[in-house]
Amino acid sequence: MDTETTRSKPGLVEHLQALIAQQGGISFRDFMAQCLYHPAYGYYTGERARIGKGGDFFTSSSVHSVFGALIARQLEQMWQLLGRGPFVLAEQGGGEGHLALDILDAARTKYPEFYGQLRYCMVEISPDNRARQLATLVGHEGRVAWCELSELAGMQGCLLSNELLDAMPVHLVEKRQGRIQEVFVTSGPDGFAEALRDPGCPDIEAHFDWLGAGPVEGNRAEVNLEAVRWMRQVARLLGRGFVLTIDYGYPAAELYAPFRRTGTLMCYHRHSAGEDPYRRLGHQDITAHVDYTALQQAGEEEGLESLYFGEQYRFLMGLGFLEELMRLEALESDPKKAQALRMCLKNLILPEGGMGETFKVLVQGKNVGTPSLACHRALKDIRI
Repeated sequence: MDTETTRSKPGLVEHLQALIAQQGGISFRDFMAQCLYHPAYGYYTGERARIGKGGDFFTSSSVHSVFGALIARQLEQMWQLLGRGPFVLAEQGGGEGHLALDILDAARTKYPEFYGQLRYCMVEISPDNRARQLATLVGHEGRVAWCELSELAGMQGCLLSNELLDAMPVHLVEKRQGRIQEVFVTSGPDGFAEALRDPGCPDIEAHFDWLGAGPVEGNRAEVNLEAVRWMRQVARLLGRGFVLTIDYGYPAAELYAPFRRTGTLMCYHRHSAGEDPYRRLGHQDITAHVDYTALQQAGEEEGLESLYFGEQYRFLMGLGFLEELMRLEALESDPKKAQALRMCLKNLILPEGGMGETFKVLVQGKNVGTPSLACHRALKDIRI
């Protein structure tokens, strides 16, 4: 049996146990951060195929290049709205670079003037992902650069993220007897255990007060403070332009709804989903759904205006998904291949079993007014 499917990385386990012994327990947020981002043992920092058939999960960009091509269409309109001058497109957490490649390929082919003004900046903390991005984007030398997020201060263009925020470490909390309690990870007879304690971070309760929402009595939930800090940082860095965020998540009222008793924390390994974050440490992804109300609220406080928020299928349909599907089908002479293409692309928009509804898209703008974006096209206005 493949030991990767049954065992955690021993070095990571030893490191976590040492932290727990030193501190008498660590917050789940710190536990998750070590599992995902430890320099030597973390899931995202180690050499590993994470995306696609040979990895642990699919992303929209790994389904088909049409996803990036449609985003390129929206970006080209943003470039026009900003005056058709130099345009910085900064993508943070770009995985293996497939979305960047599809956007750049589409821009070069369909929007050459936009491509000529485009500078694609990759913000990437994983050495493994950065090496994969370098190999993937080899055909766009001179157009792509790697940088730190802080280096983008004053940028004009768009900051793009696709499934970035769901992988940020989260605090786990439960509401017990009217009080917020935080989940800490401790040592138990069979490995790791959990203990409920008063919040170790004062920002947790302040966050719920600020948000105006939170878990009900008896429920468990996640608090992604880092996503809120990230949104504030991005808003301050952006000189003029847009923030385009794509991820799975909900508005706060739905995220903390009474029926969501155990929260949204999920783990992914070899395309199997699970709810146990204490297995396969360093070998499995750990994620939580994004709070879009918090992102919009934080953005607005820092000068970002919410221009669009909706399900991924509406976003893609507005940008011409059906027209692109029909065009690609018409180019395929083999009926079986045409059907396979249709089924593949439907994963991007199907609400059940696909990515169309759970995934949301948020577009915010700074110093751009309130333009009608291409993705705003209503379903009733689509003519085929």
